[in-house]
Amino acid sequence: MDSKATQALLNELVQTLKDGEVGYATALTDVEDQDLKEVFKKYAAQRDGYLTELEDQMHQLNLKAEEDTSITGTVHRAFINIKAAITSKDRESILNECERGEDYAVKAYQTALKAESLPGQLKSIIEKQYQGVREAHDTIKSLRDASKK
Repeated sequence: MDSKATQALLNELVQTLKDGEVGYATALTDVEDQDLKEVFKKYAAQRDGYLTELEDQMHQLNLKAEEDTSITGTVHRAFINIKAAITSKDRESILNECERGEDYAVKAYQTALKAESLPGQLKSIIEKQYQGVREAHDTIKSLRDASKK
């Protein structure tokens, strides 16, 4: 994989992680349910850690993180409606928005994992992060399903 393609792929993951971190941090400060506060705090911290790992890899590969790319600029962002869901104070609505964000993150990681010729350490990091993102998705989905009555 050439460096431009690797950079684009990593920029997509970086932007996805930033969106997730901001989404969970927003939800954390505004949600009332203590159990959700703990979950959102955990996943905001997870995304921050993942972001640091990817940015370190980009630095090692001499790739530059971009604030926005043509790919990410046109994609509808995952946590865009979290504030509206929180305003409603409806647990299921909040979790629906979080799951929508997690769906997007899972797809971004699945796309990244299909990329060929990624440096070995980078591929390992992406695989490890994908497992964490997948676990977060499943947890949010489970919480959402349990909130339906």
